Amino acid sequence: MTTADRRTAVIIEDDPDMRAVIAEVFVGAGFEAVPVADGEEGVRAVVERDPDAITIDISIPGIDGFEAARRIRAASDAYMFIISGRADEVDAVLGLSAGADDYIAKPFRPRELRARIDALARRLERQEKAAPNAVAAPVELLAHRDVTLDADSRMVSLGTDDPGLTRSEFDLLAALLRTRRRVRSKAELARMLRGDPTEDTYVSDADERAVEAHITNLRRKLGDSSAAPRYIETVRGVGYRLTEADGDASAAAAG
Repeated sequence: MTTADRRTAVIIEDDPDMRAVIAEVFVGAGFEAVPVADGEEGVRAVVERDPDAITIDISIPGIDGFEAARRIRAASDAYMFIISGRADEVDAVLGLSAGADDYIAKPFRPRELRARIDALARRLERQEKAAPNAVAAPVELLAHRDVTLDADSRMVSLGTDDPGLTRSEFDLLAALLRTRRRVRSKAELARMLRGDPTEDTYVSDADERAVEAHITNLRRKLGDSSAAPRYIETVRGVGYRLTEADGDASAAAAG
């Protein structure tokens, strides 16, 4: 659990050498590392420790990483990294669909993981500083067609249904709702997801693929299609934006 002094990370990894490397990176970033070797033990550790961050390898003993991620997401809102030797894009999509926020393929450089952990820490710090003022903040309601998003309560409705978005899917949808028809690049959205406000920080191909996977999952949950989009439109080679609302199209025709 987050404290003023030390954050906690649960590391679910069966390879002892890799487990030690990941733990060392988290400790260097100021976290207490809680390393475990299998999925069921990892789920228990998350429930008991209420961590700020979690890493999961897909190929672990007992329940696999996908199932562990699903069980963990049902019990915890902690930031979740899938760190796996499987570099297949399908595995990335499955991992993010299971509730992970980020996907890192092995082999990776420790400094790459450290950069993402540092970005997560900055994001957590901003959330903690904003919390005391949350009551006084105005309610932010965003809508497009039959999708309504309450940024303060972090609730989304699709008509009368809850589409069950993950944290990253929610943040992507909120970003697109705020900027409407302005195109958001994949790099811009990747920086937003990792809590990096600067525009000149490096964004890797893996970061952009993670955004693509999140958008794929978001569209699926909204019942949307990239071929005939109702909510999110792809601007090929650039990024994403909202589709035109019915009122927007009428206004454009009148003009």
